[in-house]
Amino acid sequence: MNIIFSSMDLFDSHCHLQDKRLGDDISSVIDRAEKAGVKKILCCGSTEEDWDDVARLSEKFPILIPAFGLHPWYIDERSEKWLFKLEEMLVSFPSAAVGEIGLDHVIDRKDKSEQLDVFSAQIELAARYNRPVSIHCRKAWGDLISLFEEKDCVCQEGVIHSYSGSAELIDRLVKFGFFISFSGSVTFERNRKAQESVKRTRLDRLLVESDSPDIPPYGVEGVNEPCNMINVIERIAEIRGVDPQEIARITYENAERVFVRRSALD
Repeated sequence: MNIIFSSMDLFDSHCHLQDKRLGDDISSVIDRAEKAGVKKILCCGSTEEDWDDVARLSEKFPILIPAFGLHPWYIDERSEKWLFKLEEMLVSFPSAAVGEIGLDHVIDRKDKSEQLDVFSAQIELAARYNRPVSIHCRKAWGDLISLFEEKDCVCQEGVIHSYSGSAELIDRLVKFGFFISFSGSVTFERNRKAQESVKRTRLDRLLVESDSPDIPPYGVEGVNEPCNMINVIERIAEIRGVDPQEIARITYENAERVFVRRSALD
């Protein structure tokens, strides 16, 4: 893997370093990220089984901010006490966010109401503990917006990670208080939808992420890592017609507003 050394400070607002595809040598993954300019990383849990792994990594590596959540792909695997355990994790880790959570109508699930119930419970828990949320949404934008209209956006702040919706939806999501995060998918020339969304997103609501180990940027082979996030920064800067240093600075400050400043208030 060729590391792009960067003088920019980068904040990876969403990844999964506990994922087994990254192997056991996470120290090397972190080292490559730091050499590429990454200063902070939000590491998101997705199942009850990986929350403890995220916790251990965040205790070992100060660069990591933990997040714990039940992803819609894994709700069938949850135990009866999943929500109680999630609350315990938030109490034990005052700096933790709630994520990855969300809605996914692409997966083969007939019972959309169950997804909504699990998602809603986590949103309410995040609000109770004044924590930001990291949200996955695919082909479920109507349900997502309806939920937040009904709840009057009870979460404190949130991020729509690896945004895949239309540019037209962004203004509505921002009104709920959401930030919009883009991953390696925006680097693909044919992804005009993401490029239009980048143009539509206000700079004060823009975030970037690796979504490691998934979605490697164009030209990157194999398992994705946070060190590749510089490619996302450079592509967004190209689309917006601004200097990459400016995109790095803005997205870093935005991510700190969501995930760091709030933890200091807990």
